[in-house]
Amino acid sequence: MIGLSNQPPVAGGGPVDAVGWERLGPWTAPDARPLTPRCRRADEVGVSSQPLPVRRVRFAYPPDMDPAWIPGRPEFAHMANGLSLLMPYAEPLFIKAVRSGMDELDDAQRARAEDYIRQEVGHHRQHALFNEIIRARHPGVARVEGWMKRCADWVTRTRSRRYNLAFSAGGEIMSFLLARWVDTHAGELFAGADPVATTLFLWHLSEEVEHKSMAFDVYEAVDGSKLRYALAMVQGTALLGFFVWAAALVMLRDDGRLWRPMTHVRLARWAISAAFELFPAMLMSALPGHHPDDFTDPLYLTTLLAQYDPETQTMPLWESPGRTAA
Repeated sequence: MIGLSNQPPVAGGGPVDAVGWERLGPWTAPDARPLTPRCRRADEVGVSSQPLPVRRVRFAYPPDMDPAWIPGRPEFAHMANGLSLLMPYAEPLFIKAVRSGMDELDDAQRARAEDYIRQEVGHHRQHALFNEIIRARHPGVARVEGWMKRCADWVTRTRSRRYNLAFSAGGEIMSFLLARWVDTHAGELFAGADPVATTLFLWHLSEEVEHKSMAFDVYEAVDGSKLRYALAMVQGTALLGFFVWAAALVMLRDDGRLWRPMTHVRLARWAISAAFELFPAMLMSALPGHHPDDFTDPLYLTTLLAQYDPETQTMPLWESPGRTAA
């Protein structure tokens, strides 16, 4: 089991909470978790009108940090790195789309949209810093980043405002569903991982859970076509998969792991596992009358944000068994 650490704060973090199944509060271990429905009605939750806290998080990355920051699972680290490389291009697209529809919102939703934009700007800033570490060790990813930029510019420049909003709403749902999958498998995926890099991704995914409905609410106010939403979400999923996979392959090649059979066995296993989480829920989200708040939030990630320290601008750092102290 993974529990709370008594270690003092380190490199950009507050008190260390090991992100495992020994959760803050009355959570139980996975084999003892009560069976709960994966959906709930939005009118039972009522979170879409709530303000979004803006956390100005800072991370201090070790100067000698290895981009393969999960020693036992470098393949997953590079997949996560590929996702990080995409953020400086995806986040501005989402921000522009949401801003384009803010005139259609009431005062409460407009204020929530402003908070959403501030959260996204924070993600953009922190991933841009993290990406400098990736790029220094793997300069070949610059070519993939060029593809990412051209694709984001093409969507923004050539697609309609409605399509950009549908694309953003679908992207946020994909991010939320990915967060649910990571929450379920965090103990396995991040065993022995670098605590600062892990906390960066967990903080980001936690805020994706928190604002999962914002882009959808703006899209619904402007258009709301589920057909356009479904088409944009399918396109976004295909682009996400391609770019993350391409960037990861560049890094795996640089590390001499590209032609190892176990590399592709692990990648295939994670891809299949994530597909079983994402695809049925994506289909459900495209059904008439479905709202993102109908989905059940993941357990751990909904508690992580409560531990943000506004005075130090830090999150509790991940710590897990199997990590060797420096």
